[in-house]
Amino acid sequence: MQAHLLSERSSVFVQADPYAVSGYVNQHVGSHCIRLPRSGSPQASLNHSKFASLDLCRISYGGSVRVTSPALETIFHLQVLLKGHCLWRGHRQEHYFAPGELLLINPDDPVDLTYSDDCEKFILKMPASLLESVCQEQRWIHPGQGVRFLENRYQLDELEGFVNLLGMVCQEAEAAESMPRVQEHYAQIIVSKMLSLMKTNVSRAGLGSQSASFERIADYIERNLKQDICSEELARQAQISLRSLYGLFERNAATTPKNYIRQKKLERVQACLSDPTCTVRNVTELAMDYGFLHLGRFSDSYRKQFGELPSDTLKRRH
Repeated sequence: MQAHLLSERSSVFVQADPYAVSGYVNQHVGSHCIRLPRSGSPQASLNHSKFASLDLCRISYGGSVRVTSPALETIFHLQVLLKGHCLWRGHRQEHYFAPGELLLINPDDPVDLTYSDDCEKFILKMPASLLESVCQEQRWIHPGQGVRFLENRYQLDELEGFVNLLGMVCQEAEAAESMPRVQEHYAQIIVSKMLSLMKTNVSRAGLGSQSASFERIADYIERNLKQDICSEELARQAQISLRSLYGLFERNAATTPKNYIRQKKLERVQACLSDPTCTVRNVTELAMDYGFLHLGRFSDSYRKQFGELPSDTLKRRH
């Protein structure tokens, strides 16, 4: 691979103890365990640079090292193989990565990688919150459980302009004078580019597109039930008139946007009260969490919808 991804300016370890490098990676890039071969004395090297909310890393362990982790939880990893090969195991399949191939690891994906002796990687660490905020800013829609990459293997040269963008980010990260605002913009561009080029569960049509539909608006409501959503805000985000919004709800839900939102909030409260795994201190706290400030009115609406008081639902689950 010819891509210039981090130089000696970012060097942290050169020909070092792999366990020292692993300890540093645990602190800055992601929790993991390494297993070294019983014989030999592999020498590890690491370049690392912090870039806005991203971490950029270039790593080689110098031996056939197995790297495992149960899951990264709130972190996405993009790994580009620069040299050697790397065996990836996951979801009843395995793949030998060659130079120029890219691996995407979602926050809930377990990690099981075996590096060859000459394996060298570039790793981009991204917080899940950054991907969520880019989607929110662009008004892109994704399921309530969060953003997820649906395919985890790519050829880097098939992703138009992406390798050059990575190179520019690395160059900016190693600049003599760092500019936080510029770094933030670059970080958002990287994530936007990934969400545009790669297969994800994100719908980039958004609420404001020509294809805005009741399903997309309903999904937006579902993901923002704890917010104070009004009809005017929905119409503004969908870029349609208030009258058109009311028509959309009348045709698809036979009710008004306000009634629909209240109904969905009540359904979410009822689901929480019914679920033994859902932490609920009391009905009042849960109701207020979903914007029901008038508790008498809330109890009356709940009883009309579900045929019992919310306190009865809570008692029944114990």
